[in-house]
Amino acid sequence: ACKGTVFSNIEVVKSLVEKTYTSTGLKVFSTIKDKVYATGRKATENFKEKMKIVFDDYLGKWNYRAIPQVKN
Repeated sequence: ACKGTVFSNIEVVKSLVEKTYTSTGLKVFSTIKDKVYATGRKATENFKEKMKIVFDDYLGKWNYRAIPQVKN
C-alpha cells in the first residue's frame, strides 16, 4: 500500500495503511498516538532479574510482555 510513496505527513501514512488488505479479507486499522514520551529513562540495575518476561509462542523474539510484580 505504501510502495513508491513519499510520506509527507502522518495522515498520508495512516490513510495508506488503512487501505491495506489481504486476499482473504484481513483489513488493517490504525490509530495515531500523539502522546509525548519521555526519553532517556533508565531501568534499574536489577530490572531484568525482577521483571517477568513472557515471550509469545509465535515470533517470541518480537512479541513479548514485561509483567511487573504486584506489591501487596
